[in-house]
Amino acid sequence: MNKLNSNKGAGCLALTFSLLFFLLVGRFLWIETVGILHGHSVKQMAKEQQSHTGVLEARRGTIFDQNGQVLAQDVTSFKLVATLKGDEVVADKEETAKKLAAVLETSEQDILERLNHPNARQVEFGSAGRTLSKEQKQKIEAMKLKGISFVEGNMRNYPNGDFASYILGYAKPDDKGVLEGQFGLEKSLDKYLHAENGSIEYQGDARGYSLINGTQNVKAPRNGAQVYLTLDQRIQSFLEDAMTKAAEQYKPSMLAGIVADPKTGKILAMSSRPSYDPNKRNIEYFLNDPIAYAYEPGSTMKIFTLAAAVNEGVYNGEERYQSGKYSVGGTYIGDHNNGFGWGSITFNEGVQRSSNVAFAILAEKKLGFDRYRQYLHKFGLDQPTGIDLPGEGKNTILFDKPIQQVTTAFGQGSTVTPIQQIQAATAVANGGKMMKPYVVEKIMDPETQKVLLEQKPEVVGEPITEETAKTVRGLLETVITSPKGTGTMYRMEGYSVAGKTGTAQIPGEHGYLQGRENYIFSFMGMAPAADPDLLVYVAIKQPKLQDGQYGATPLADIFKSVTKNSLEYLQVKPSSGDHMKQLLKEQSVKVPNVAGKSKEEATKLLEQAGLQVVALSNDNVTAQYPAAGDTVLKGDRVLLAGDSNAMPNIKGWSLGTVNGLAHLLGLQLTTDGKGFAAEQSIQEGSPLRKEDVLTVKLAPPLEAGTD
Repeated sequence: MNKLNSNKGAGCLALTFSLLFFLLVGRFLWIETVGILHGHSVKQMAKEQQSHTGVLEARRGTIFDQNGQVLAQDVTSFKLVATLKGDEVVADKEETAKKLAAVLETSEQDILERLNHPNARQVEFGSAGRTLSKEQKQKIEAMKLKGISFVEGNMRNYPNGDFASYILGYAKPDDKGVLEGQFGLEKSLDKYLHAENGSIEYQGDARGYSLINGTQNVKAPRNGAQVYLTLDQRIQSFLEDAMTKAAEQYKPSMLAGIVADPKTGKILAMSSRPSYDPNKRNIEYFLNDPIAYAYEPGSTMKIFTLAAAVNEGVYNGEERYQSGKYSVGGTYIGDHNNGFGWGSITFNEGVQRSSNVAFAILAEKKLGFDRYRQYLHKFGLDQPTGIDLPGEGKNTILFDKPIQQVTTAFGQGSTVTPIQQIQAATAVANGGKMMKPYVVEKIMDPETQKVLLEQKPEVVGEPITEETAKTVRGLLETVITSPKGTGTMYRMEGYSVAGKTGTAQIPGEHGYLQGRENYIFSFMGMAPAADPDLLVYVAIKQPKLQDGQYGATPLADIFKSVTKNSLEYLQVKPSSGDHMKQLLKEQSVKVPNVAGKSKEEATKLLEQAGLQVVALSNDNVTAQYPAAGDTVLKGDRVLLAGDSNAMPNIKGWSLGTVNGLAHLLGLQLTTDGKGFAAEQSIQEGSPLRKEDVLTVKLAPPLEAGTD
């Protein structure tokens, strides 16, 4: 019975295995014949198992300066990955987080939270671990951390750091890891710079090795175009270094600088503070101030008022006018030395001293407001320049009322941007031809070297003649060379400079801000003066000044450093000293001897010599200062004393002239402060006697040294 049951069991088992075998063979035959498994094509499944794909990475276009120096480029970067599940995982999460935090720009706590993710097989470390440099990778590899690996890719690199950052902008990876322009030229030129990754499809084994006879399908990557700028890396470095030093020392709320080639309109350098490092993308302020910030320019605007008057033939530099105050429709405007002025002076001296009254007269009486308004348009000061940078600002020309028309002539009320002033000033520096400013020189295909875009110098107007431009440059040079000029701090060894200083008030909630630092100080200079190769504009807002410092102090340091270094780098031949000597000779005069003459005779003789007379007495002249035969500059004061003398109004006088008064009359002088006379202890018209005590309070005038 047991044997029978055993045979039956063996037979059933054999039958079962036989049925399974025939079913399996039948299934194989069915699959082979029909080619379908679980509703899917067997051939397609095999093809998919053998097919592999890969990404061929493209590089975003490189940005160069005009000499081919790299300003922005793609470099190899590494993405950090931590494996949490699988063969080799992170072993000690706390220790790993501690060591990674020493290299990554993120906290140990943030890293640990990512490593403690409950479900993830792998985790990344956000922006802190996405674009690591080769050096960072090597530091992490040296730690030999289990479960930590790297994925190779591209990152955008700006090799000079905080350098022309508001021009270049920055690019960062999008959600797919492709670099995309976010700011500046990186954004505005993204269609040229943008790269498209390629791909490859091939047949391979399970480990990804290509089969010998396998097919391949390759889509080539498209690299971004190469962009060449007009910037010169050396000149940009001169500007960046000088501005960084000034920003650290004076801590202004704004600092801007532009260096241009006036013959072409090329921007050779441009920078501003506050700034940022495009590698770190730590930007907080998004305006490119040299092109975006429209503000009251102050007296740099007088360059264009002067040019208009000279061009129209209504400027007579030797004509005299009464400085101090000027009435416009019942409102008085004053010269920058608190409206004291300098008495009756020539218009040439008014230019040197940056007299608001002189330019009010030029605009209203000499040019006429309608004609002056036309020149504002000719100089392009009422419209954007159209520079090829994103974010150019709009300005406002206030010209409805007579007071607005007058104040615009000397730089108040109306607003302009630095780049508008640069464009307008090219006409003065470039023989009357006004050049459009530009930054992008050309864009080229990296493979074919085909030029996709190219810009050439463009004349956008001729507001003045070549002769006018030459005359204006000569007058602006005296602003620097004359001891009376507001630009004496900008004198530069080896090179002549023509330029104009400016001081702009800053509007507040309840009128203009008050205080000696609450201004925008600026300077527009061109060098060499006779035939400028460089046009430089610098401006600083609310610098923290020490006692005895003027707004021009930081600007003069920047201007002279940048301009001199740049001219030497460009191999511009230095000027000879003969030019300066000739200028001083033309401005100098010997004081006539008027002792014994009547007040009227002495005054006539001195004024004929181009000197300003301050008569202390109605008697015949018994003494004079400066002494007969001394060499002084045209327009200087000559003090005339008689038998009985009265105290003059000395407000606005230099300390040297005040000392001359005390010496001439035998007064005991005491002074308090630095700068120019602001208060006097003896009232105007009071009789003066030898040994009288005169106390004078000195203070820097509103625009001393900077107008």
